[in-house]
Amino acid sequence: MSRKIVVGIPSYNEGENIGFVAGQVDKGLQKYFKDHQAVIINCDGNSTDGTVEHFLSAQTKTEKMVLRKKGLTGKGNVFKQLFRYIKKHGARYCIVVDADLKSIKPVWVKYMIEPLEKGYDYVTPFYSRHKYDGTITNNICYPLVYALLGKNIRQPIGGDFSFSGELAGYWLDQKWIKAINYFGIDIFMTISTIRGGYKTAQVNLGSKIHKPSAPNLNVMFLQVCDSLFHNLGAGKIEETIRVKKSRMFGLKKLARPQSLSFDDQKIKRDVLDEYRTHLSTIRKVLPDNHFETISSIFKTGEPVIGSGLWCRLVYDCVAAYRSQKKDAIKTLQILYFGRVYSFIQETRSMSQAKAELEILEQAKVFRKNRKYLIEKLK
Repeated sequence: MSRKIVVGIPSYNEGENIGFVAGQVDKGLQKYFKDHQAVIINCDGNSTDGTVEHFLSAQTKTEKMVLRKKGLTGKGNVFKQLFRYIKKHGARYCIVVDADLKSIKPVWVKYMIEPLEKGYDYVTPFYSRHKYDGTITNNICYPLVYALLGKNIRQPIGGDFSFSGELAGYWLDQKWIKAINYFGIDIFMTISTIRGGYKTAQVNLGSKIHKPSAPNLNVMFLQVCDSLFHNLGAGKIEETIRVKKSRMFGLKKLARPQSLSFDDQKIKRDVLDEYRTHLSTIRKVLPDNHFETISSIFKTGEPVIGSGLWCRLVYDCVAAYRSQKKDAIKTLQILYFGRVYSFIQETRSMSQAKAELEILEQAKVFRKNRKYLIEKLK
């Protein structure tokens, strides 16, 4: 019996690269799953640069189609359309890959479906990424999933996932807040999957070469954290937890990460400016002792936040989210700049591998201090 495979490519103004991604996916499907019924779907958020036309004109042997609703934008919204298609057509194996990927290879399709064939429900990507790429993941999403949910999932918002058709139906049945309809979709998928008791795995895909998101004060941060905090609060946080590492599939070795550069002095100026502008908001959210500590540090002109203090500041914001949603996320957004700046100073001379160990050590700090948050939530 043939197995239905659906590959979704979400997009918004990715006309320059989406044809390449579709072509690589098609080569993978034709090489490794030629006997299986498959479709490649462009889930588009009303692009204005000809993205859909570039997708449809890509030369593929696999059937292609577009899911696009007039006026509908947001990654989560287009994913919801994809999930409905998967449920309606009874797809068994599903993949989603970002439209801006430059490092995707045909073998990714094999690597991402293999865990599903072995009974796993949800597969997150594992990449070699520059030590200053994925700063929201490194400093917020990864340590919180590690510490509070007991899962060592390195890229919980990686963008490139595979999952069972059953899981798509499960996600549709969950409560969706506004942030999930946009950039909050990835962390929603990961947390709800863990909370639902589904089997998770990771797949080593090599390096992720794409258009990186430098740390900045933008809507993506707000939506990811809104979704993250909401979904963390949707279930009980256990008093004690054992961290479990998901099984790894795919490549056996790490690849060389994408080259990046950051202007740490601009980051410093931004955090100091934002801190002064939103001082009253920060004061409302943080307990007095932590507000005084941050004030003393920032007055020096060097917004250095070590991992121990950072952990407690994040937990302060998670707890404050229950009654001060907007202010809690805004406060975290500002302090996050300080942590990013600090991490750059701490790891500037470190190798990629050593910096990666520092990210893991920070996650362990979050786990060690999890009772601080549990007490605040009582």
